[in-house]
Amino acid sequence: MNSDPIRVLIVDDHAPFREGLRALLTSVPDMEVAGEAANGNDAILEATRIQPDVILMDIQMPGKNGIEATRLINQSSPHIGIIVLTMFEDDVSVFAAMRSGARGYLLKGADQTEILRAIHSVGSGEALFGPGIARRLINYFGELNSKASHPFPELTERESEVLELIAQGMSNAEIAEKLVISQKTARNHVSNVFSKLQVADRAQAIVRARQKGMGQ
Repeated sequence: MNSDPIRVLIVDDHAPFREGLRALLTSVPDMEVAGEAANGNDAILEATRIQPDVILMDIQMPGKNGIEATRLINQSSPHIGIIVLTMFEDDVSVFAAMRSGARGYLLKGADQTEILRAIHSVGSGEALFGPGIARRLINYFGELNSKASHPFPELTERESEVLELIAQGMSNAEIAEKLVISQKTARNHVSNVFSKLQVADRAQAIVRARQKGMGQ
């Protein structure tokens, strides 16, 4: 017995792009175009009325944008899987879409196979992000983990190097020589470290650093 087709709502303010998606989806036997909308406001109304399985959602549209529409639809109908399909691949757009509840994020340059795979995945309750977006997520969370694992994330990379040398008992002159910088620059870095760590002198800085395993 055949399962019901995946019902898709297409949301994009460019009619030719909607037509292209409609042609793609109608060529696949297990998918059905349940409706279309040209802006965020209509997307919310159509999602409520049609209750599709999946929505293909553009970001930049008249009225409410796709991020806001996604957030509101997700609040009222969390069972609907929303895939953002856009030209924007910057971190702000990607993470705003994720926070709004999107389960997929594809760029408009994605090939047809990738779009269909995303619809199948999201339609079955999974999440799917395009390869480029997935790499961006991995890099972003990798940077977060790196910052979280550093004993003093408020310090710059250079200030961390200076603190390590302070913890090893080096003087400003020795630090300058080690890092191949002027003694004045070394003094400035040391002063910044003291200020950010809120310590009064070198001895306190050494104690704080060694408590975190530095200078060993």
